[in-house]
Amino acid sequence: MTATERATELAILAARAASDIKAQEIIALDVSEQLVLTDVFLIASGASERQVSAIVDAVEEALFKAGVKPIRREGKSEARWVLIDFGDIVVHVQHAEDRTYYALERLWKDCPPIPLPEDARGGGDATEYSDPDDGGAIHLAGDARR
Repeated sequence: MTATERATELAILAARAASDIKAQEIIALDVSEQLVLTDVFLIASGASERQVSAIVDAVEEALFKAGVKPIRREGKSEARWVLIDFGDIVVHVQHAEDRTYYALERLWKDCPPIPLPEDARGGGDATEYSDPDDGGAIHLAGDARR
């Protein structure tokens, strides 16, 4: 089973909202085979707590306009790693330092990336994540070289 069309549409909508606020390294992962609670993880980075907070606000506003409200939100007050659960998708907005430290891409490397349109990929280089344990590279949704 793969992510539903609705979940993919919401992920792209959220990714575009994050990209508009200059989020970095935006990727979407199809976690539907691994989790029963959601279909897609959207991961984005911000350079500061203020930017993380602005990205979260933009994503929530864009999905609210699409008729989707968050089920829960965690981490907004610290703005280091904010998780927003929309049911079909879960959005992780992380401070760039925390993104590097926690390496969600590595934890979920068995989940296929969902291709994002160019305007939804954000700034920065989301092209590849090297896994030192695996000896290989994982090409992510932002990889234009595919």
